[in-house]
Amino acid sequence: MTGFAGVAWSVPLATAAAFVAASFVACALVQRQARAASLHRFAAGALDGEANAGRRLDDRLLAAAETASRRLALGAATPRARASARTARWCAEHVKRAGLAGRVTDAGFCETRRRASCVAAACGAVLGVPFSTELAVAFGVAGAAAGRASLGWAVRQRERQRADELERHLSEMLEVVALGLRSGLSFDRSLQLYAEHFDTLLSRSCASTQRQWSLGLVTREQALRDLAATFDSPLFARVVENVVRSLRFGSSLAESLEAAAAEARTQFRSRKQEQVAKASVKMMVPTGALMLPAMLLLVLGPVLLELMEGF
Repeated sequence: MTGFAGVAWSVPLATAAAFVAASFVACALVQRQARAASLHRFAAGALDGEANAGRRLDDRLLAAAETASRRLALGAATPRARASARTARWCAEHVKRAGLAGRVTDAGFCETRRRASCVAAACGAVLGVPFSTELAVAFGVAGAAAGRASLGWAVRQRERQRADELERHLSEMLEVVALGLRSGLSFDRSLQLYAEHFDTLLSRSCASTQRQWSLGLVTREQALRDLAATFDSPLFARVVENVVRSLRFGSSLAESLEAAAAEARTQFRSRKQEQVAKASVKMMVPTGALMLPAMLLLVLGPVLLELMEGF
């Protein structure tokens, strides 16, 4: 009877563990496909103007942060969470690199983070209530922590997307500008040539930056440095500094841009090769963490239950 009881208890436990493992794997695959589709839309320039339907969770969080920032700036809402000095420094660095400068404020970021934490805590508590009060509390605390970190994760995800998009098209932009300089065009006309004939995130950013100094809103050096600050790319920042120095002192610029284009192409290729090489290693983590426990529980479950009843 003990062996049959062990088998009777182990089968539903193993089934539940296998179901949880399969759910995590399915969610990971769906998230990966959604991330690839979102990155493709982002590269095509359709991410900012996309409707809410079908958008990913991080895009919804960023949209909510923008809405909260606008409402707080207009006085339509009262902030219930104050931004600390640490949060203000984090937002000043990462929000600008995510392309959200002027659209997401410190107060809007903290308010959206507070709301996401409350919603996730409530969802976690609701999921844990059918099992036990302790589990509801644990799920609520875990949900609150996850909700608090979700907005920061969304900002960093957008920052990585912009950096990937920049690395993909940086060599192309540098070669076009260098070609224009070798053809006798000025730097401004060469940059305008790239912005007019290419439809990428980088070309739109360059066009917006050029309009700023053409209208006299900022100097050309400051506009170029601000453009480099909106991307998380040390190579692009170094290229911008070289451009600023060359334009200031009148030195040759085409050779340095061509060398930077070759470096950007090599760096992009090596990073993609590194990502491909790491893919198989990363797949071992969910496989070992999710599938292996279910298999061990299915195989060793009856034996462990018999040992527990024996003692």
